[in-house]
Amino acid sequence: MKTWVKICGLKTSQTMEAALDAGADYVGLVFVPKSPRNISLPDAAGLAALARDRASIVALTVDADDDALTSIIEHVAPDVLQLHGSETPQRVAAIRQRFGPKVWKAIPVSSAGDAALAFDYAGVADGILFDAKPPKGAALPGGNGLAFDWAALEGVRGKLDFMLSGGLDPQNVAAAILATGAWGVDVSSGVESAPGVKDPALIGRFLRAVCEAGTTR
Repeated sequence: MKTWVKICGLKTSQTMEAALDAGADYVGLVFVPKSPRNISLPDAAGLAALARDRASIVALTVDADDDALTSIIEHVAPDVLQLHGSETPQRVAAIRQRFGPKVWKAIPVSSAGDAALAFDYAGVADGILFDAKPPKGAALPGGNGLAFDWAALEGVRGKLDFMLSGGLDPQNVAAAILATGAWGVDVSSGVESAPGVKDPALIGRFLRAVCEAGTTR
């Protein structure tokens, strides 16, 4: 089985095309005002049109209310809603029931105990994404370019399918796949030349590194 790849935080047609041409399976659009990767609904709609039928479109939100989610769905028609905030299992279930796209829940991790919280979402969310827990006082819940100790996922490996994020880049992604057995990897800051500025060359290197790594699943 292949390892799936998501390039998150795309903002321009050039970098979207770079991700698609390199073979990304998922492309992420960020709807978080504080993020340097935040994108407007009209711009997101244009990028989604480029990606449609070439990759799955993921809309990343943080504790978004129903009105915000409705606007995103109407403008962008994503395939996946990625919930990156403090959404409870009950909130995830409600979103999944009300809206059409699949729902992924991001779990912030710094310890094995954090990773175990994912079991609360098993059967509720369509997918789990493990990301590094942000440092105290951080403005953003993800996209901080931080990795975590992958050994924290030993208790969930083989029990849950999950995507891995947090500090991944072309240099360490092969080791991450080997260490965790993740079904997919998600990168944002690791393929940027500056916060929010994707580098097409790094995107290509990341996809090649994943392809060369193969899979341990």
